[in-house]
Amino acid sequence: MSPADLRGRFVSLNQLTIVVGILLAQIMNWLIARPVPDGATDRFILESWNGQMGWRWMFWAETVPALLFFMLLFAVPESPRWLVKAGRTETAHGVLERIGGAGYAGDRITEIRASFGELSEKIDFRSLFSKRVFSIVLLGMVLAFFQQWCGINVVFNYAEEIFAAAGYGVSDTLFNIVITGIINLVFTFVAIRTVDHWGRRALMIAGALGLSVVYLLVGSSYYFNFEGISVLVFILAGISVYAMTLAPITWVVLSEIFPNRVRGTAMSLATTSLWTGSFLLVILFPVLNNALGTHGTFWLFAGICFLGFLFILKKLPETKGKTLEEVEELLTRGEK
Repeated sequence: MSPADLRGRFVSLNQLTIVVGILLAQIMNWLIARPVPDGATDRFILESWNGQMGWRWMFWAETVPALLFFMLLFAVPESPRWLVKAGRTETAHGVLERIGGAGYAGDRITEIRASFGELSEKIDFRSLFSKRVFSIVLLGMVLAFFQQWCGINVVFNYAEEIFAAAGYGVSDTLFNIVITGIINLVFTFVAIRTVDHWGRRALMIAGALGLSVVYLLVGSSYYFNFEGISVLVFILAGISVYAMTLAPITWVVLSEIFPNRVRGTAMSLATTSLWTGSFLLVILFPVLNNALGTHGTFWLFAGICFLGFLFILKKLPETKGKTLEEVEELLTRGEK
């Protein structure tokens, strides 16, 4: 639904709401948890109020935003491109007219109809594997998978282990997690400000290369047994790079690159790829951490990010300022 010149920052608002939710959850957990003395054993924590009731209150607190989310969903309009595909052109025109006026709506409807062509009535799943489309779908799936395997979600999912290895206790770790959420939020605003000026490709390249450098520093800190503030600074640097690049910009790119006639299915495949990557990352990090050590694991992620940098540099075109139909023409030009 977003106009081409504002689409980057509008789609980035999705990431903003996510990081706001993450930060509020982190603050809520920090407020709910009771202080844990330094050197406390796992058994002490298990038998304490935190271990018996605190974690339950953390989960119960989620019901309020979940109910709000459910109720607000009823105010969300359908995608105008889906409406055209479903034959509900008048409804699509109404949605687009609310966004940019009658002239804007008429021009977009014409472009959308032309992009669907003869395939507007029925989509064959096999069309995803045509030469014209499959390379774009594969690009989206790889970028989605890489957004998880760039490694930063390890910091959020295994913060206790990472900060414990850097010498922090449980209470300090909970506070450090709040700091990571604040940094995540601040640099998401940077992404919203820059995405439609610097472009998607530039930010994705900077994010992949920047994380590679940061992970080399994080891994070196663990290898040389640095503890405390130095590790925290490097971790926060990684979060800031991720928050202003790969975290929101991947979703912007995924919202733009797929052809209209297969957008829904292709986006589903990319999202499946992303969450498959997330699942594998969470499952495999303890295995990698035991096999390679914390330093070796971060060096591995540095290598993955460098490979991601090379892939983006070679495969991803710039899409800022273009309508979705113009992006489709750019990506399929010369392919049959």
